[in-house]
Amino acid sequence: MKETIRQAYNLLAKQYNALIDHKPHNAYYDRPNVLKLIGSCEEKVILDAACGPGKYAEELMRKGAEVVGFDISSEMIKYAKERNKEKGEFFVHDMEQHLVQIKDNTFDVIVCALALHYVQDWSQTIQEFYRLLKEGGKLVISIEHPFYEFNYFKSKAYFDVEPVKCTWNGFGVPTEMHSFRRSLGDCIAPIVSNGFFIDQLIEPKPVDEFELHDPAYFAKLNQFPAFLCISAVRR
Repeated sequence: MKETIRQAYNLLAKQYNALIDHKPHNAYYDRPNVLKLIGSCEEKVILDAACGPGKYAEELMRKGAEVVGFDISSEMIKYAKERNKEKGEFFVHDMEQHLVQIKDNTFDVIVCALALHYVQDWSQTIQEFYRLLKEGGKLVISIEHPFYEFNYFKSKAYFDVEPVKCTWNGFGVPTEMHSFRRSLGDCIAPIVSNGFFIDQLIEPKPVDEFELHDPAYFAKLNQFPAFLCISAVRR
């Protein structure tokens, strides 16, 4: 599955990068809510885990942060470097592997937006985030809402960690995307069991700009969430 995901993102990277600034679910739903949880960035060192084409990094550096980003897709990393020119550090890396080149207690914040659903077992990844964060550092993640996914994939066994797939049609070429669906408990437990306490959990609503691009989906997202955003602090 991992190689399938890598290939899918390499295929989508060019169009994904072209759309990321204003694609409603990213620009007017996920990003404003995650950035609000991150808060002040001035003089902070931030890891952008699964950075995609570097849009989060661009926003964080604009606010005064120093950013390191990685992604499993080499094409995404190419666009992250192009987008941010000489700013930031970007490299190819698998989120399920240790970042052996980076020392303990390096980062003030780690952000991982809409990517953990590609990882079957979160424990090792969360443990690595803990190692990399300074004491009192913040982990901010966004994920597909477990209740939304349970309904979307018409699942029958809520408590299972379940491989799922769907077809993405919003990036020019229809692309089959694989991931793992899990319960709310299986999202929370790896965080609190590996040295973090959750200080904020948000079922986000879209900002007003979303309505200008997709009024029908704007109405839906104000009735039932598609994403879940979590801020957790390293104990």
